Order: sequence, then C-alpha cells, then structure tokens
Amino acid sequence: MEGGGPAVRRRSRSASARKRSRDRAQSRSACSSPVRKRPSSGAGEEPQPAPSSPEYNNDSEEDLFGDYDSFSGNDSLLAQVDNMEQECIQSIDLTSCTKNMEDKATVEPAFGYLQLQNAKSKELIFSAAGNITGFRTEEENHLRITSEQENRTLEPGDCFLDDLPSSQLLCFEEMNKTSVDSRKSSEWQHTCLTLESLQQRKNLIYSLPTSGGKTLVAEILILQELLCRQKDVLMVLPYVAIVQEKVWALSSFGIELGFLVEEYAGSKGRFPPIKRRMKKSLYIATIEKGHSLVNSLIETGRIGDLGLVVVDELHMLGEGSRGATLEMILAKILYTSKTTQIIGMSATLNNVGDLQQFLQAEYYTNNFRPVELKEYVKIQDSIYEVDNKAENGLTFSRLLNFKYSSNLQKMDPDHLIALVTEVIPNYSCLVFCPTKKNCENVAEMICKYLNKEYRNHKENEKQDLIKDLKNIGKGSLCPVLKRTIPFGIAYHHSGLTSDERKRIEEAYSAGVLCLLTCTSTLAAGVNLPARRVILRAPYVATEFLKKNQYKQIIGRAGRAGIDSAGESILIVQEKDKHLVRDLVNSPLENCYSNLFLEFTKGIQSLLLSLVGLKIARNPEEIYHFMCGTLFGVQQQFLSKEKSLSSITREALGCLIEKGLLKGKMTSEKEQKSQSNLEITQLGQATYKGCIDLAYCDALYRDLKKGLEGLVLESCLHLLYLTTPYDMTYHCRPDWMIYFRQFSQLNSVEQKVAAIVGVPESFITKKASGQAIKKDVDNCVINRLYLSFVLYALLKETNIWNVSEKFNMSRGYVQNLLNSAASFSSCMLHFCEELEEFWVYKALLTELTKRLTYCVKAELIPLMEVAGVLESRAKQLYDSGYKTLAHLANADPETLVKMIEHLSRRQARQIVSSAKMLLREKAEALQGEVEELLKVPTDTPEGLLTTLP
Repeated sequence: MEGGGPAVRRRSRSASARKRSRDRAQSRSACSSPVRKRPSSGAGEEPQPAPSSPEYNNDSEEDLFGDYDSFSGNDSLLAQVDNMEQECIQSIDLTSCTKNMEDKATVEPAFGYLQLQNAKSKELIFSAAGNITGFRTEEENHLRITSEQENRTLEPGDCFLDDLPSSQLLCFEEMNKTSVDSRKSSEWQHTCLTLESLQQRKNLIYSLPTSGGKTLVAEILILQELLCRQKDVLMVLPYVAIVQEKVWALSSFGIELGFLVEEYAGSKGRFPPIKRRMKKSLYIATIEKGHSLVNSLIETGRIGDLGLVVVDELHMLGEGSRGATLEMILAKILYTSKTTQIIGMSATLNNVGDLQQFLQAEYYTNNFRPVELKEYVKIQDSIYEVDNKAENGLTFSRLLNFKYSSNLQKMDPDHLIALVTEVIPNYSCLVFCPTKKNCENVAEMICKYLNKEYRNHKENEKQDLIKDLKNIGKGSLCPVLKRTIPFGIAYHHSGLTSDERKRIEEAYSAGVLCLLTCTSTLAAGVNLPARRVILRAPYVATEFLKKNQYKQIIGRAGRAGIDSAGESILIVQEKDKHLVRDLVNSPLENCYSNLFLEFTKGIQSLLLSLVGLKIARNPEEIYHFMCGTLFGVQQQFLSKEKSLSSITREALGCLIEKGLLKGKMTSEKEQKSQSNLEITQLGQATYKGCIDLAYCDALYRDLKKGLEGLVLESCLHLLYLTTPYDMTYHCRPDWMIYFRQFSQLNSVEQKVAAIVGVPESFITKKASGQAIKKDVDNCVINRLYLSFVLYALLKETNIWNVSEKFNMSRGYVQNLLNSAASFSSCMLHFCEELEEFWVYKALLTELTKRLTYCVKAELIPLMEVAGVLESRAKQLYDSGYKTLAHLANADPETLVKMIEHLSRRQARQIVSSAKMLLREKAEALQGEVEELLKVPTDTPEGLLTTLP
C-alpha cells in the first residue's frame, strides 16, 4: 500500500509485543473477574458477546451511539492495527511518557495529556484493545475510581474501556467465552481487511446482513488512513442524528490518537475546511454537507488531501434526490482524484455489478450474522416460518395460544398483546406501525389490557423518565406517554422532539422501557435492536412494503451480545397473503440512478457545478464525465428514448435558458468546434449555496425585493426569507390561528405581510369564511404562516407552547426549525457570491446561529458540543459548567455526581467531545496566527535579494 504499508496482514506478533500483552493482562487481573484461558485459533478469532451483567447496566446505559458491530468490537483486529502503528512509529520513549502520565493531577486540563506524543496515545489505545481479559464489576469500578483520585497512574485499558460506547463494551464483557460465531466474525473481517484489492488501494464495496460487523472494518480502515498514511478521511452517513452520534462516539478516539473529528450536518461545517497544520481530520457528514465539502475541496485544489471516503448505506444511491446527491459526490471524487480510495457498505444491495462498474470497485460479501434471525408471518391464529425451501416459501410453525375475551378480541384482532407479552418485560420488543397516529393508538391499546404487575418492573426508573420528559417539555408531558411509560411502553416517531426521542432511546437501551411502537424511520436511524420485531402491517403509510425496507426493519431483531436469537413477525391480513409471499421470497430491489428523475436536484445541479468547478468546460468534456456516473452505466435501462449525449445537451440548454450558464450550444455534429461554457454569477451562487435549481430564481427575486424595504425592527422579515420553499407544499394553514397571530403583531411587523404579498384583508376574509376574488400565491401564503411559527419559536424558545399554539406536532415544529437553519446557512453562501446582497451576510450569520440552537444565548456554547441538547445544556449550565472550557476541563466523575441521570459513559463522552471542539477552535486560531506572522516572499526587500 502506498505510503502506509500493506493493509492489515495476518502475522504473528513480536516477542516483545507478546510480553507486553502478558504484562498488561497481569496488571489488570487484580480488578478482573475470573476468566477461562482462550484457545489460540488464529489472529482472526473473536469471542461471541454475551448478556450484560446487572452491575454493568447499573454503571452505564447501553450504547446509543454506533452499531454493535462498530469500532473495538474485535480485539485481535485492533491488536493488528497496533502492530502497524508500531511499524509506522519507531522512536517512542514509552518509559518517559508513562512517567509523565503518572505525574499528572486527577483532573487533566483540556490540553494536558493531549500534548503527549501521538505515538504514546496510539500505543495506549491499540495495545489495550488487544489485551482485555475480563470486565470489572460495579464494586471494582468504584475501588478503581477511588484509587485513581488518590494517585492516578497510567493503566492501559482504563481510559480506553471507559470512553468506549457501551455497545462495544458488550463485545469485551464476555471475551473469555469463545464461540463458533465469534470465530466466523473475525474470519470474515480479517479476510476483508487483507483483501489484495485493499492492499492495492482499490475501491471496495462490501455487503453483510445487519449486525454482521461492517462498521468495524470501515473504522479500522479510517484509523489506518488517518494514522499511518496521514491523510484526511470523509465518512458519509444518511441522517443528521447518526452523524451526531458518530461524532459523539469517536471524539474520545480522536483525543487519544491525535486526530480531529469534525461535524458536517445541518448548519454546521466550514467551507472550505480549515487546512490543519499538523493533525489530520475525520469529516463526518450528511450526504448534503458531504457534497458541499467535496465541492470546496475541489475548488481549492485540496481534493488530494482526502485519502479515504467511506459511505454507509450505499443503497441510498437509489433513493430520490438524496441518492442523486450521493452519486454526485462519488462521481466527482472518482473524476478529480486518483489517489482517494472509496469504501461503500450496505446490508441491502442487489445489482452490485452496476455499482462496481460505477465505482470501479471490487466486491466482497458474506452471510455472517452474529445472532440468528428467524422470520415469521402471522395469518389469523397461525404463525408460519419463512422457508425458502418450502413450495410457497412458508412452513407452519405454531398456533398462537392466548385466551382472548370477546371484548379483547374486538379491540386487538391481530393479537398484538399475545405476541408482545411472550417477550416483555424481560426482553425488548419493537412494534413497527404504518403511521404515527397508529403508533400512539397501539401503545395505548396494549397498556389498556396489560396486567397491572407490569407497572412494578423498574418502577422508580420509569418515574425518573417521566420526570425527565416533563423537564424537557418545560412542565408539559404528552398524555399518551404519561399513560404508557408506567407499563414500560412508549411510542417513537418524528412527532417527538430530538430531546424526547433521545431520552426515550436511552430508557429503552437501559431496559427501563421494554417496548417501543415506532414507524419505519427508526429502522434507518439509531441502533435500537430488540429480541422480537413485530410489523403491525406490511405497509408504510399507504404504500406496500418494499423488500429493502422489510430487510432494514427485521434487521433490528437480535441484539449481539445479549440475545442468542432474534425473531421478526409480520402480521398479514387474508387480502395481502399473496403479496406477502412475494415480498418474503423476492430478491432485493435494484439500485438505480436518480440523476435523471430528479432533474433540477439531479443532472442540472451536477452539470452546473461541473462548469463552476472547472471540472468540465464544454459539452464534450461534460459528456465524458457523465459516462462515468451511475446514470451513465444504467442509461440504457433508465432512458431508452434518449441518448446520454442528448440528455446532457438538453440539461445544459435549460441551464443557459435560466441564466445560470452562458455559452453557445452547437449541434451534436459540430461538437468538435464548440466553445467553452461559463458559469454566471447567479449560477455560481446557486451551486455554492446548494440551492435547488427549482427555487433559485424565486430566491433571487425575494432577496432583491427585500433590499427595497427590508423590515429590521424585528426578525420576522428575515425569517420569511429563510423559510424553506419545499416545506410550503405540506403546509395547511388554520385560518383562525393565522388571523390571531397576525393580529398580535405590531403595526411595523404587519407591514411585512403586505410587503411579501399577503394583505390583511385577505387573511381576515379567509378567517371569516368569505369568498376571495383576488388570487394570492399559495407559496407566499404558506411561507408567511410558517415564518409566524419560527418567529414565535425564537421569541419563546419553547417548542411545546408553539406547537400547541399552531396546532402542529412538536416534531414538525422542530423539523421546520432545523430546515430553516440549514436553508439560512445555504442562503448565506448564496449571498456571499453576489455582491449586491452584501447586506444580508451579517444578518444571516447571526440568524443562522439563532435558528440552529433556538435557546437562550448562554446555552449556545454548551450546545455546540456534539450530543448535548437543550435539556442537558440547562443541567450543565445550572451546575456551573457555563462555557466550553468548563466542560473540556471537567472531571467526568464530578459530572456524574452533579448532573441527574448522567451515566459515567455519557459524562466521559461529553468531556471528550468538548475537548475535541476546543482543540479544533484552538488549532484554527493558531493557524490564523501563523498565517499573520508569516513573512511574505513578494515584498520589495525580498525581490531585491533575489536579483543577481
């Protein structure tokens, strides 16, 4: 492998390394439970995780941040990475480093031990991972903590274990138990990591079932790139929540190993990113922010700094406009950087050949799953097991044996209560429902008929959960949750706020809640596995379930390290029997390009940025680029009527017509004599701001009109401008609420409505039900209504009050807020490219920050830390942690004592995230100082010295 040696190789460890391992194991034996000697069966061996002990659950809540197959799930692989690090770094004085660590005080300053050599940190982390022989009980943890406070010494493994996401600790907890599954897990991971294609730095696509261990492989490759090859890495994840969790989980590793973890999601992210002086960066980004990041690196000539790009959920290439954006990212990297390696992973891929051709990649797959998954289908009282060998794909398994009264049969015809009570409260269960309302109804129905004894299970913890949710809601609590939580049941869907969802997820992972009723979005979001997964119906809203969606949902069944098996049950009505048989026995759907289907967000947006970035300057070069996209690979299937060349030329013609490009389009026969295309100022602003081409004209007109009379007495007019256009289509104003909110505005604010085109008379007549003769643009009407919602939010900073005031769900209001913050950030970049809009720059900078956090100003520094939401920020602020520096220098043990319901793991991760953010800011300031003090080479004195 260029510059960094080969990928992880199978080899024996040196004698000194083995000795070091024995020493560490002996040093830990005093605080470890008795273990059996592990048989030596090769470097690829990994023990099967087993159920967590009660002591462990009391010490730390289960992991919400990363998969069970994520980093540190395999000690032998980490030991191999340790060996690579030892080869890369030869001059390490371990003795002196250890002595320095022993001399440290109990509470380290934010940049205390971080100033140690990176090599020392690498030794600490990787060697600890390879030599863990047992797990501490809660009492032993207490003794260790007391000892640390009295005299802190460097003990390999302590900081590593305590900072790990606890789902990964499950993999260590029972490491003394060797199993067939653990050997299989290590074998496939070792085989994948030692593929010749990886050693030659070829691109790779790999696919395994959910919980198969995919993430671990990707994270080892990420560390190898950051530490050995000294290159930056981009990790692309599908959702903001997952990005935040990954930043939260990996910050402690960045602190120990000496690299930066930077978040690119929502309104966060700097374009172009700061060019770091010494450390390398791991950019963790959503698809949209990842695209902007790649564009900025190409524009500044720094795309070669990106050594590795990892894409999780690669199958999202086939999902609408987000898939089109993901395709643009990968196509640009392939075209502009021959040294950047691309790794794509997914559990649901079918037409891999097309993806291989597009990414110029090798393919690896394995059917390994650490926990066996059994699929069932329930029809009336009968339960059938999915069996591919059976004639119709189903084999009879059993009859459901549960005595139903006539009343219960009427209320629960699908026997959900019977199915869930076979599992809860001792094990966990997820019930997927077609709609949000159905989630709430099912949760209430189950609680209504459950035995009262269910209320006794972890009663105190449930009361704490209710108390926390009331605090999050500033005194308000959803009446449904108030009734269901005492039974250990809650709903989970987008109608909840982020704080509410996070607290419910924590309670579920800790076993306080044993059942969640949820929508299909949970299957693609955070990792919340269960012993049993029940699909209430084979529908998502009114659409029949797709095979990919079905696989994602049932993949939640079976928790590695906790369950010996997982099972899914799909409830089917007689009318859907034939459709379900096809569903369970059919192959996965193919992944097709969306560049052509998403015309303005797809091919037009791509071609505009190609010209703007000077990647391709004329139709011939653009056509050559398009041949290398997934659309180019699949064009014969996706558009049989038109050729790729004619589609490209048609899209370029549309861009010229819109005034985004300028140049002359010649006929296909005259292609050789064609002139270069140029991007206009509007086109430049549009692609740099990532503005949907469908709205760029409207945005320009609205901003131009705003210059004529921008009302700055309040932020209402600016909020109207930053309200996303695409959210207006789903808005249905309540006209009485509209009129009431308008009436509460002062006279200057009411002028805003008239300026944007919604007169007072129109609102009054609509509220009174009178006929309207004059037409008013629905988009403008809805945008103004949504801007009223945002205005109320910024004034009250209470989502509960605002949602009740406008009769909207809390989740919808928060989604509006997040979308407005993101669109405001895009508008800022748009205005930066157009000199006429200079006045908006300062205004939008401040407004973007207010929309991003929507809290009192004093809480913003704390909420900048990954994973700290409003309720936690309030707790920290009230306890005296008022700045980023306070958090970065905090003692996690003190945090646990002072902050209610904060686990040790969470405390350590908060401190690590704060240190990482503080380090990023310090690095940026140091870089600015060095740039200012740099002696210019083009001064007159300098020029004179170079003359002969």
